[in-house]
Amino acid sequence: MPMFAANLTMMFNEWPFLDRFSAAADAGFAAVEYLFPYEVPPDAIAERLVRNNLQQALFNLPPGDWTAGERGIAALPGRFDALKSDVERALDYAAATGVKRLHLMAGLANPHDEEAASCYQRSVVYTAGRLAEEGIDLVLEPINGRNMPGYYLNDFNIAEKLIAKLSLPNLKLQFDIYHRQIMHGDVAMALRQLLPVIGHIQIASVPSRQEPDGEELNYPYLFDELDRIGYDSFVGCEYNPRGGTLDGLDWFKPFARS
Repeated sequence: MPMFAANLTMMFNEWPFLDRFSAAADAGFAAVEYLFPYEVPPDAIAERLVRNNLQQALFNLPPGDWTAGERGIAALPGRFDALKSDVERALDYAAATGVKRLHLMAGLANPHDEEAASCYQRSVVYTAGRLAEEGIDLVLEPINGRNMPGYYLNDFNIAEKLIAKLSLPNLKLQFDIYHRQIMHGDVAMALRQLLPVIGHIQIASVPSRQEPDGEELNYPYLFDELDRIGYDSFVGCEYNPRGGTLDGLDWFKPFARS
């Protein structure tokens, strides 16, 4: 059975951030993820995880200046020293929360630019090495250009080839089914083929990015497929509820912890 993690950036927005942990636990989730924790002290998050008996599934390393439009800095020339500082900041939160996988955002850059490619590879190698010292996996997520125009890592094939080329034991693929369907389709076969390098999975309906209960994808089939292929890590619910979060959880009730 998949281990679902509520994405507290996108779900349970009816509550203040720290109160979303209790709301997710009360709804039956055993794990949570979110985009960024950095506006809240790490010990405050750790306390909410312990209080609600929740596991921390994932969060992103710092993305640069998000409000100014940055979406990561790993592929950006001249930002390597900032990236190294950001890795240490993320590791403070990792130590507090016990998370075992962190996502590195690439940033907005031309994927065919040689300097961007060199910067990105250097950043990935450094970050994976530093995280390995702490027993943490680094995951890379291809993101579709419709939702994030200009994003550097916009193709699953590029991510797969880079992971194979670097052959780092803690470097994994973040397989967002929503992004995969938009970019390439062929979701079930890709899950089977890429299983050895998948470190995290995320879900949402396509095309609306809402609850995984309809539209293009047959999620009951895909959930069963995850069991068939032996995927045993988290599935992040990175979707925008179409109404109240609790009102849209009928799909999740068979998986909720009692």
